[in-house]
Amino acid sequence: MEQMQERKSNTAMTAGLVLACALAALFGFLYFNARQDIDAKNVDISSKTKELLITNTKLDSISAQLDAKIAEVASLGGQVADLEALKAQLEKDKKNLVNAKNVSIKDYETKIKGYEAALTAKDVEIAKLREENAQLSTEVKTLGNENSTLKTDVSTLKTDKQALADSVYATTVKNRALAEKVTLAAALKAMNVNVNAINSRGKEREGGEYKAKRVEKVKISFKLMENPLTKKEDKVIYMRMLDPQGNVISDMATGSGAFMFGGKEMVYTAKQSVEYDNSGQNVDFIYSRGASYSKGKYSIELYSEGFNIGRGSFEVK
Repeated sequence: MEQMQERKSNTAMTAGLVLACALAALFGFLYFNARQDIDAKNVDISSKTKELLITNTKLDSISAQLDAKIAEVASLGGQVADLEALKAQLEKDKKNLVNAKNVSIKDYETKIKGYEAALTAKDVEIAKLREENAQLSTEVKTLGNENSTLKTDVSTLKTDKQALADSVYATTVKNRALAEKVTLAAALKAMNVNVNAINSRGKEREGGEYKAKRVEKVKISFKLMENPLTKKEDKVIYMRMLDPQGNVISDMATGSGAFMFGGKEMVYTAKQSVEYDNSGQNVDFIYSRGASYSKGKYSIELYSEGFNIGRGSFEVK
């Protein structure tokens, strides 16, 4: 009887040991699988972080290239509105890359290719502008030399009235062409036109996109490009602000008026006189509309001495 009880006790102990080993093996297997899953997720997070860093670096590089091209195109007298719009979109993409929860690297690769294609296309335009500027400089120099030669001819052909008349006429035509080219080359150019919002407490915000309730005034800032051909004197600069429907915002009671451009009368929003000193000086327009801004994109146009010297924009959400 005692032997039978002892055998039962041994059998139960053996079964318990087998069960304990089985449970330990099961828990070990579950721990191994969970650890592998965690390691795989860590590798995936590390890979995505690396992709985000590489993408952000590419966007920073494109941003620097855009800044360089904007400066060069402006210095050559070209229009930079499309480049500035591209730069604004790039800054949005950079911000979304950092702040968005779910980012598609593939989508950003497509965006980067688009930006690179735009930069390549702009290189063609820059090359053309360089060529036109070089040609203009040569023509101005040539016309100057011809003008001096014609003046000498006039003094030596006094005995021939018809020849003198012809020479005077030719000189007048060439001088007019030269004057037009020199006037164009000496025109003011506004670079880096930015529009900041100022709220009712006087706090200034930048970025180009603002909520309507935070826009009490707008500050239009730009830089007048250095140009040795431009006279150092007082320059009147007209600012036109166009609402999202393309209508000029104006109020004669707050300083709006009209000026001539291209033989036509145009209404301006505000104007100011600036003493141009050829130093690359900064100019600010602070405009208070006296009314709320509706949602949409607003355009800024700057004019002086019969030329459109720059453009900008901002958006009200």
